[in-house]
Amino acid sequence: MKISLHITKLCIIAMMLMAVPTKAGAQMVAVRNNMLYDVAMTPNLGLELVVGERTTLAATLMGNHKPWGQDMKMLFVQPEMRYYFSGRPMFKHYVGLGGLAGTYDITWKGKVYDGTALGGGLTFGYVYKLGKRLGIDCHASFGAIMYKHKEYFEGDRYDEDYSINGVQRTNAWGYALLPTNCGVSITYILK
Repeated sequence: MKISLHITKLCIIAMMLMAVPTKAGAQMVAVRNNMLYDVAMTPNLGLELVVGERTTLAATLMGNHKPWGQDMKMLFVQPEMRYYFSGRPMFKHYVGLGGLAGTYDITWKGKVYDGTALGGGLTFGYVYKLGKRLGIDCHASFGAIMYKHKEYFEGDRYDEDYSINGVQRTNAWGYALLPTNCGVSITYILK
C-alpha cells in the first residue's frame, strides 16, 4: 500500500496549503458535500478556502466500500484551484484547475482492477447563493487520468498466476481522457 502513503501525504499537503493565509483579512472557509457522489454511495467532504479576491483553494476527499452491493472500494483526493469571474469568491461562474489521486479495487463483469490513478483537468462551474452562508455548486471537469493496476479475471489467483519471481506486479497501465469530476454540491460558508 505504498500509494496509500502517497495519497495520505497529498491530503496533508493540500490541507496545509489551505491553512496558510495569503492576506491579512478574514478568511472565508466553506465546507461542501457532492450530492451526486452521495447518490452513488460514495461519502465525500470538501473544504474551500478563499486565498485572493477572485481565487480559492479546495480539496475534496471521497471513498466508498461496496456501494449498492457492488464489489468496489476506492479512496480519492481532489485538490483544485478556482478562479471566479464575478469578482467575488464562491459566487457565480468559475473555472478551475484540479487534480485527482487515488487508489481503487473494483470487480466488474468478472474482471478485477486493483490499482492507482493520478490525473488532472479543467473544471467549469456556477455557484448559486441560497442565503448568506448556503449555496449550490454545479460543476463538471474534463481531463486526463493515468492509471496503473493489476487486471485479472475474478477466479484467478493473482499471487500465483501473475507474479514474477514471487513479486506481484501491475500488468496494465495507460491513460484516458474522460470526465474527472461532476457534481451538484451543497456549500456552507463557515466564516
